[in-house]
Amino acid sequence: MNIYISGLSYSINDADLNELFTEYGEVSSARVINDRETGRSRGFGFVEMPNETDGQKAIDELNGAEYDNKVISVSVARPRTEHPSSGGNRGRGNNNGFRRNSGGFGKNSGGFGRY
Repeated sequence: MNIYISGLSYSINDADLNELFTEYGEVSSARVINDRETGRSRGFGFVEMPNETDGQKAIDELNGAEYDNKVISVSVARPRTEHPSSGGNRGRGNNNGFRRNSGGFGKNSGGFGRY
């Protein structure tokens, strides 16, 4: 069972998370997610427990519990979703055949509002 934990203190590391969940059964892996640029914890992590019953017991008992002076949320992790690749017209939406006003309305734009 893959378990998602949020609301973690930034001082928590993989070993701390492993120790917390070992109280409820065997832990295959425990990982706190860190920011790629700073290396600092992002405040959430994942724990993998091979026994579903042990995993559910950990979720039931730890969800809403205080750990390292923070209230944590613990739930079954949702499967990762695929995001569209960057490129193409991603995020541009449909403009219904209209062109964008390249003149704009700000100062130095050549459009309205030029003083």
